Amino acid sequence: METHPVRNTYLPYACQTIDDEDIEAVVKVLKSNFLTTGPVIKEFEKKIADYVDAKYAVAFSSGTAALHGACFAAGIGPGDEVITSPMTFAASANCILYQKGKAVFADIDDRTYNISPKKIEQMITDKTRAIIAVDFTGQPANLAEIMYIAQKYNLVVIEDSAHALGASYKKHKVGSISDMTMFSFHPVKHITTGEGGMITTNSEDYYQKLLLFRSHGITRDPSLLIDNNGPWYYEMQYLGHNFRMTDIQAALGISQLQKLDDFLKIRKNLVSQYNNAFKDMETVQIPFQEKDRESSWHLYILRLNSNKLSGKRRKIVEALLEQNIGVNVHYIPVYLHPYYQKLGYDKGLCPIAEKLYEEIITLPLFPGMKEKDVMDVITAVKKVIKSFLV
Repeated sequence: METHPVRNTYLPYACQTIDDEDIEAVVKVLKSNFLTTGPVIKEFEKKIADYVDAKYAVAFSSGTAALHGACFAAGIGPGDEVITSPMTFAASANCILYQKGKAVFADIDDRTYNISPKKIEQMITDKTRAIIAVDFTGQPANLAEIMYIAQKYNLVVIEDSAHALGASYKKHKVGSISDMTMFSFHPVKHITTGEGGMITTNSEDYYQKLLLFRSHGITRDPSLLIDNNGPWYYEMQYLGHNFRMTDIQAALGISQLQKLDDFLKIRKNLVSQYNNAFKDMETVQIPFQEKDRESSWHLYILRLNSNKLSGKRRKIVEALLEQNIGVNVHYIPVYLHPYYQKLGYDKGLCPIAEKLYEEIITLPLFPGMKEKDVMDVITAVKKVIKSFLV
């Protein structure tokens, strides 16, 4: 293969898109009386809740903190089991451990790469308390079947939608379907607050618990106080954390949210170009999309043909990086990480997820990509893969 790079500059797999309006929104808060938890937080929460058609939204300092809060609100505690997907970032399972629960991994669907409802039901025991479904790459999980199983066994459904802000399931926006839904605002996500997360829910009980949990378990609400010794009085009712978002971050989030639908259109167009370029290649498999779901396309996953490119994924990734194409791999199955191995999780636990991990690469996908960037990715992928077929 020719070593001359397709590009002179490095193209990351993802990057935030910030404009002058975003900057002005942040500066406005910096000049105000509130920098931490103030009125802009409430405004951001309401706008997200309205966007996904949920009754409540609670902002957190990160998506991980939001998931932790959801596990707390769901009552996860020592000895409780929570079923989740192995094909996700570690936070989807770590949040269970933070509450002293046990993460149980159910294998994935080989087409959508989302957690399999059939596998979920096989993993349920009398200790199972909740399901954390992950909307992998932005395509919603099979929420109808998951909610049916949850109701059947009296389980709480927490939806990890870090990838799926703006996605839809059966024409309903993700964020209003599960008991609690988490969104992430990390810079690589659809909109950013720098770091940040949000839980949406239709349950007032979960809402109140989430509010307390993110702020040390402390409340000043007179209707919630066990005692009330005056207007200065507050009570710590739970062992919570300082997981608050700032007004500075929320201002950026509000400004970004105004652009979300445009960002989603750009992502969809980029995916269409990728699909058209790769759909007829026998060496790769483009993403499969269920007809009743609309992905928000956080990631574009290309699967290598195991017969033609077996064992060559690492070399392909290295070659693409040499071409200045910032490919990545999402994800290492969670239980394969050394920490989880020390906890006793065995390799081979979820064979479909493990096989998938060996065959996938993530291509660059973000709203700031130009036409040349897309063509550079396509050219490099075809060039590199062809070189490994010789």
